Amino acid sequence: MRRSYLRRTSALAVAGLLTATIAYAEPSLAADAPPAAPSAEPAAVPIATGDTRTVTRPELPPICTTLRAQLSTSNRTFSDSLEAAPPDTARIQAALKSCAGTGGAVELASDGGNRAFLSGPLTIGSSVVLLIRHGVTLYASRNPANYQVANKTSQCGTITQAGDGCSPFITIASKSAHGGIMGTGTGSGANARGQMGVIDGRGDLPMYGSTQTWWEIARQAEADGGKQNNPRLIQANNATDFTVYNIELANAAQFHLRYTGDGLTVWGIRINAPANARNTDGVDPSGTNVTIRDSWIQSGDDGIAIKAGSSSATNMTIENNHFYGTHGISMGSETNGGISNILVRNNTISGTDSFGNESTFNNGIRIKSDPTRGGLVQRVTYENTCMTGVQYPLVFTPFYATNKGTLIPQFTDIVVNGAVAVDSPAKAESSFYGFDADRPLGLTLNNVYLDDTHSTAQDANITVFNSNVVPSGPGVTVTDVDGSAQRPVCHFPDFPQH
Repeated sequence: MRRSYLRRTSALAVAGLLTATIAYAEPSLAADAPPAAPSAEPAAVPIATGDTRTVTRPELPPICTTLRAQLSTSNRTFSDSLEAAPPDTARIQAALKSCAGTGGAVELASDGGNRAFLSGPLTIGSSVVLLIRHGVTLYASRNPANYQVANKTSQCGTITQAGDGCSPFITIASKSAHGGIMGTGTGSGANARGQMGVIDGRGDLPMYGSTQTWWEIARQAEADGGKQNNPRLIQANNATDFTVYNIELANAAQFHLRYTGDGLTVWGIRINAPANARNTDGVDPSGTNVTIRDSWIQSGDDGIAIKAGSSSATNMTIENNHFYGTHGISMGSETNGGISNILVRNNTISGTDSFGNESTFNNGIRIKSDPTRGGLVQRVTYENTCMTGVQYPLVFTPFYATNKGTLIPQFTDIVVNGAVAVDSPAKAESSFYGFDADRPLGLTLNNVYLDDTHSTAQDANITVFNSNVVPSGPGVTVTDVDGSAQRPVCHFPDFPQH
């Protein structure tokens, strides 16, 4: 490793990042942190600005029509006849169609003791919102036949090599605009801890006509080397200006929210699935102009996975969120479309979910790809990330899989400014890898304090200020600079329960 010592005084946008810390008190952390270096400014690097929109807290739309619940359940299941043919599909879909274009909401409300809706797949079009009142749950069908994609040989609810047999539970119509899924809550504030409206995918319950759950199918597929045919909870392809607000998404059979398009706002939601529920990602956005904030996410895969496979991923802001038992805040593994201008700030990550399950792949912040789906990832800024019980706090790897290909990953202009990890498990380790000497990792580590500093590194150009993690390895160059010392002071709130 070649290590140079330079003092840089050119202007730095990082300085602006140092004004916003996570405002939670944990005095012992600050006391344990290494002493700060003298104040100055490190070398200029491109700093992410995130979503180009001005995003404010969403407001509930006017009510177009109200549907009253006709069902109740004490165990999240219904009679065989209802499970075979969910009774609320047609009336919810008819209401969504009737209200499309009005800017109003189809409200799902309780009726006395009836607080349940049971539905098969639904489609949301333009200028209409599905609104679920607090205390009300929209249950997804457990019948694989309801999700079967026509003209596909893969059968929904089975394991095949293609894995394309199921339609999503809720589809955001292609080329639709200004739609949404929202709820009401009994709490107040951005992170209300009261009761919320819920969409429950019931991935933990046996499929209709089977003894296996959707999640068991997913685990079996992993063991057998196939792909599960499970429905995603919510999916949008080529949508514009979609909002998900103040709603709980629970127990998806597969991903909770997959979005491709221009303009996604996710604000004040809960995603609630255990850490051992395979492939139940929280939010997977592609496209441009995305804000995900003030949300609580626990799931059995990535809490967030920014993807750039068939399209690029640009101009995204991920801020003020809390993650539990997930695979972390991730980018990739599909990066071939290019990822740029991603701002990730003021988030906490816990390696354990609220059920006591440890993440099955316990990461903090991660960029992952491989030569079969790699591309350029640039101008990514992480500001003030607090981690507890995380096995792999910082992971940057273009070798996520061992497959060979020609789509070479390259990660550059990556800034980690303010990162703290506490209570790390034994043998915690971070990874800093470029693809080769011609495509090194370009990374800045400012104000980083990990309680376990073990790391591996290769082919990386790294700038360091006030960091107790100093990567070393073949082809690694480290440049020390001066800067303004301010590490986040961390507190880790519990996942809110009803």
